[in-house]
Amino acid sequence: MTAAERVQYRKTIVVGAGPIGLTAALALKNIGLDVAVLESESEGRQRPGSRAIYLHNATLKFFEEISPGLGFQLGENGIIWPVKRTFFRGEEVYFRQYAPPTPGVLPHFTSLPQVEAERYIYQACLDAGIEFFWNTPVKDVKTRKNGVEIVTENGDIWKADYCIAADGARSVVRRSLGLQLEGPRTKDAFIVVDVKEDQHDPLPLERTFHYQHPAVDGRNVLFVPFAGGWRIDLQLLSEDDMEDFGGVDGVRKWLPKVMDPKYVDRVTWVSTYQFYQAVANSYTDEFARVVLAGEAAHLFAPFGARGMNSGVPDAVLAARAIGKATKAETPEEAMSYVRQAAEERRTAGLYNRDSAGIALEHIQGNSPYMNAKRETAAFLVPLVPTTMGRWLDEGPYGPKTGSPLVSTKY
Repeated sequence: MTAAERVQYRKTIVVGAGPIGLTAALALKNIGLDVAVLESESEGRQRPGSRAIYLHNATLKFFEEISPGLGFQLGENGIIWPVKRTFFRGEEVYFRQYAPPTPGVLPHFTSLPQVEAERYIYQACLDAGIEFFWNTPVKDVKTRKNGVEIVTENGDIWKADYCIAADGARSVVRRSLGLQLEGPRTKDAFIVVDVKEDQHDPLPLERTFHYQHPAVDGRNVLFVPFAGGWRIDLQLLSEDDMEDFGGVDGVRKWLPKVMDPKYVDRVTWVSTYQFYQAVANSYTDEFARVVLAGEAAHLFAPFGARGMNSGVPDAVLAARAIGKATKAETPEEAMSYVRQAAEERRTAGLYNRDSAGIALEHIQGNSPYMNAKRETAAFLVPLVPTTMGRWLDEGPYGPKTGSPLVSTKY
């Protein structure tokens, strides 16, 4: 094969075929742009765990806009838990029951494992005729005033007018362009366990959060149901050894203390996390030819479900900005569209990073001030249940998800 034959061109290229890359490709195709997806791994790869498990209503709306019917499909195949409860040292301090979803209207959320969501999004991409190039790891990326050049590990060269980088936390695209994630790694450690539900004798569909669960020596525990199973987050204390809780034997010791022992034999995934709280110093390059999206652009603690739910608008708004740029009358106008979208999403990324940090402080901060606030709120729940109970319940989420949120501002 000659050097010329190893060069391919597409109007737009997406790097990464995770949920955010798939979303970017659908959004580009939806506005009529030619797009190819380059993915380092093989088609049908098995990825461990359920990963993200919660899709906000705003996210479902984005999917419905870029691929009519997809938002409803995701909503219908997930579950909508009708109840949430919060406990403080074993005593219930908050309860809320949601009204059933309205038929024919997108639900206010759906709880669906990422691996299942990806399957539906990928099928929508195939139905739209999007090209995929598997086993194609990217080695280097360069941008110029007139476009992008992507070199793959096998020596092929891909050229495009624009690129959306959705190649994850270790993004080769981001590093190639000299962009950097900025922010700390949290000192807090968590054990995250997924278990398969017993369909013959399931638990009630209730999201439950425990401050200082008495059965596990005052550690916080969060239970979230999703289609087919449960996510359990155990928040470790600063003096804990992660190996004592995260290994197979460790999980078998503490899990039966907080839920029916039968779930010990239904564990499908265990992972230990210390979360990064980082946002890229820029979401685009100097020529505004590449836009970062998802974990290529930001890493958050999972509280408030800000990861995938922030990555989806990253991808959609990047695609829409690129669509405008391709129709711009001047190079300067084209650059302004991309830069504006990149800066808007970076502002949302900074907000989400700060919100996740506030959530961590809310639920585990050990300062005398924060300890006193939690103690006081729990004490006052019998007197002002709505206000104090709601404040405790919002702990795992930080500021209410409706501000520059997972920002859906246009």
